[in-house]
Amino acid sequence: MKKVLAIGAAAAAALIVLTACNSSTTDETTSTSTSMSVESSTSANASAHNQADVTFAEQMIPHHSQAVEMSDMLLSKDGIDPRVTALAEQIKAAQGPEIEQLQGWLTTWGQSSSSGSMGMPMPSGSMGMPMPSGMEGMMSAEDMTALQNAQGTDAAKLFLTQMIDHHRGAVAMAQTEVDSGQYSEAIAMAQTIISTQNQEITTMDGILATL
Repeated sequence: MKKVLAIGAAAAAALIVLTACNSSTTDETTSTSTSMSVESSTSANASAHNQADVTFAEQMIPHHSQAVEMSDMLLSKDGIDPRVTALAEQIKAAQGPEIEQLQGWLTTWGQSSSSGSMGMPMPSGSMGMPMPSGMEGMMSAEDMTALQNAQGTDAAKLFLTQMIDHHRGAVAMAQTEVDSGQYSEAIAMAQTIISTQNQEITTMDGILATL
């Protein structure tokens, strides 16, 4: 009788251990599944975008690139008011990294952007290339040639006049992204563009009035 009881107790203990192991395995599986689900959801949210985001990136890349090109033109000249030179350097410092970020987003979204030398997209409207429709503030080939040929104070005035129009176009494009975009980082960049370039427009208006 004692032997039977002992066997029964051992069987019960084994059953308890087996049940505990199964419970632990189930908990681990559930935990892993939940973790993977959260990561997948986070990844999906991070890459969520719409056509407005794509359009913003595709158009702002050549728009920014032309602003950098205009700044390079000015910085290559002598006899330019130092305030205008500083502004051109400021524009390059801000818009160069933004171009790279915009290109990165397009790659992440499975889109592509045509690039010129050194990985920078060729600005539309320069070098005789047609300007894409829907891009506000872009300079024509004739505008770019005029800036290239101008010198001294005339160059500084022309740069400011052109860049004010250019910035207004960028602000309008950025506002469209704020109103219609979905990708949070792109919307944040658009808000920065609106704030920064509006401030620069005010600065350029002030400088232009004194030249």
